[in-house]
Amino acid sequence: MKLILTADVANLGGPGDTVEVKDGYGRNFLLPRGLAIVATRGAQKQVETIRRTQEGKRIRDLDHAKEVAGQIQGLGTVRVTGKAGQGGRLFGSITPADVVSAVRSQGGPNLDKRFVDIAGHIKSTGDHTVTVRLHPDVAVDLPLEVQGG
Repeated sequence: MKLILTADVANLGGPGDTVEVKDGYGRNFLLPRGLAIVATRGAQKQVETIRRTQEGKRIRDLDHAKEVAGQIQGLGTVRVTGKAGQGGRLFGSITPADVVSAVRSQGGPNLDKRFVDIAGHIKSTGDHTVTVRLHPDVAVDLPLEVQGG
């Protein structure tokens, strides 16, 4: 079965790669989870948009990771807003996607949410710190100010 991957799949490939897999693996695992689409002529056109999207978020090498880390550190404290009740408790919690969108809205780089490590759950307003892992050798501590909205 010929498929086009839409996400990173361990030991198989990355987004936009055309791969040949056994029918059962493709039908029962990759397709239902949205990790791949069937390779057709129309799907080949989608490959280019998938690659362009991933290219914008990808860290190319150690020097690029250090450059992005400098941009993140230049932001200072990033403000994230969540719905809060009495006593500063949030309804829900702050997710990596919330952190990424806050970084982008404050002029920071376009990150992948998988780069953001949140220790535990952020369920209250106030100051918190998350780690952004850009490369195996580059990690940045990002201060967050969580505000109730």
